[in-house]
Amino acid sequence: MSRYRLVLLMIAFLPIANAAVDADGFVRIEPDEIVFSGGGEFAPSIAVLAGDPEKEGFYLLRAKFPPGVMSSPHYHSSDRHVTVISGTWYTGTGSTFDRDNTVALGPGSYMMHPAGGIHYDGAKDAEVIVEIKGIGPATTVRLDP
Repeated sequence: MSRYRLVLLMIAFLPIANAAVDADGFVRIEPDEIVFSGGGEFAPSIAVLAGDPEKEGFYLLRAKFPPGVMSSPHYHSSDRHVTVISGTWYTGTGSTFDRDNTVALGPGSYMMHPAGGIHYDGAKDAEVIVEIKGIGPATTVRLDP
């Protein structure tokens, strides 16, 4: 099992941040209430805000990449829609990792990862947070685990 998949499984059992759900079902989460977990030297930490990427249906998560953390080439089983929340996110496509051949995306930028599209991404000199949306179940396949 890949480290990324293990992190997602651990997250699936966490409560959704410190979400305040009102009587009508509306959910409000302030930025300082978002609980990131997992991650480390080679992986981003993750906060699941809605749904579960391992199950059928819509999911919404945030990934926080510490400075210098970039993923190795990988692909996902379904489309993923990514919005940069803060920092500069560096994205590359193809099966050969090349940190210097990436496209910088700043806050508010959007990128769609098509199902099966090989890519890599992450942070260079400063932390970056991205929001990822998709339809589960979603798997991630690393080319070089």
